[in-house]
Amino acid sequence: MNSIFVDIQHLNLSYQQQLVLRDLSWTINRGENWVLTGISGSGKTTLARTIVSKANECEEVKIHFDLNSKNPAKALFVESWYQFKNLEGVANFYYQQRYTSNQTKEISTVHAELLSYGKENKLHFDQVEPILEALGFSTFASSQLIELSSGEHKKLQLVKALWLKPQLLIIDQPYTGLDALSRKNLNVLLEEVAKEGVQLMLISNDNKLPNSISHFAEIKEGKLVEVDSVRTFSQTAKKRLGEIPVFLKQPPVYTSKNIVEMVDVNISYGEKQVLKNVNWKVEAGEKWLLQGHNGSGKSTLLSLISGDHPQSYANQLFLFGSKRGSGESVWDIKQHLGLISPEFHWYFDGTATVWESVASGFYDSVGLFQQLPYSKKMQVDELLEYLTLTEHKNKPLSSLPLGKQRLVLLARTIIKNPELLILDEPCQGLDVQQTQDFNQLVDELCGNGMTLIYVGHFETALPSCIEKRIVLKNGEVTSIENILESVENVENVENVESVETV
Repeated sequence: MNSIFVDIQHLNLSYQQQLVLRDLSWTINRGENWVLTGISGSGKTTLARTIVSKANECEEVKIHFDLNSKNPAKALFVESWYQFKNLEGVANFYYQQRYTSNQTKEISTVHAELLSYGKENKLHFDQVEPILEALGFSTFASSQLIELSSGEHKKLQLVKALWLKPQLLIIDQPYTGLDALSRKNLNVLLEEVAKEGVQLMLISNDNKLPNSISHFAEIKEGKLVEVDSVRTFSQTAKKRLGEIPVFLKQPPVYTSKNIVEMVDVNISYGEKQVLKNVNWKVEAGEKWLLQGHNGSGKSTLLSLISGDHPQSYANQLFLFGSKRGSGESVWDIKQHLGLISPEFHWYFDGTATVWESVASGFYDSVGLFQQLPYSKKMQVDELLEYLTLTEHKNKPLSSLPLGKQRLVLLARTIIKNPELLILDEPCQGLDVQQTQDFNQLVDELCGNGMTLIYVGHFETALPSCIEKRIVLKNGEVTSIENILESVENVENVENVESVETV
């Protein structure tokens, strides 16, 4: 009979003043590795945080560590998103600061962060190098933390966790933001640490999991229900889209046929070259897929288009028919486009209400600082109704589950019916049904003539409207091609990405 490792009995927990876990009980025996899922907002992350932070401090949650094990008697939780801090312990950064980070000396580098972590936990540095290599993170040693994308931040937290090898390792959405090869290599690494005595709990909606996973459960109506496999997990109910708002049925008002044109674009940070001789042209109404491994330069490329990167002035870059640096401000550029990215989500003001968050899209501000005319107020209300968000309109953005937060930010992005829609991994952390609903909405919006640049790693999680693809590798364009319009026919997307990253 297996001995009990984690023992949870009759746990009740609330989040944002709402009861999410109701009399939940869960027993994890030694040697068991679990996958936990549940629809958005069911309490998965809240439960994981409680296991790590409250274990053995309350009667309901107990962890029985093996004091004779070579693995540290610790429970470690790797968040889906990680908010880093500077050397003074401050996390008050703004979005554009990622691209001027060389002027920010108080921010630690990846190498310094790992040295500090290794010293704190008495780890040998030579043991982390194979992990860095497997996750394709060896080249980021000199990068400042603020320079890293969401996928790269996730890799850094995974590197730390796999290096520490705690007795209990809980990872929230382990594959979020990772390219195809990194996801495959992560599973190999997880299998290795499981053999070395680390018990795993993965909060995940994915079906490509480590072979060491032995048990599956989901949270339903506040209670834990064990199931046979990932195939029996419940999904979010399919969203029935109503009539698209009238103002979004109209094609965007284009100022130029040429939306983006890059001619031999180069971006460097000191001796590190991030983009190398990039040539790319996006015309009005085109639907593009932008791909490449983590660190290939995708985020930097998009920052040039959004006007956030200061080095755009030193390049042959044309946006919406005008050469960058010909007298336009960054706000002039932003009037033409809408943007979602994990990084932008990080830095967005979560205390703003849902209504304020959407309305701020008219002015490209992080928060609403002026009164809207009546006509614009009606557009906000109409869009919230279309996305079934009306009941949340007066709630703080941060109080919503991740899936609904992404819908709010999509609403903010499209409220002005922009010429260009930039969606950088918009479905991170969403379950399968939420992703399908989100991309169905994107298809409907883009059917009215909106131009799209979409970043996505998963071949099964793409809008069907995509027509063309550009692939980056180590800052260089390796492929520009037409692809078939149906997602079912884009089966080679992940295979191409895996080959590119080897």
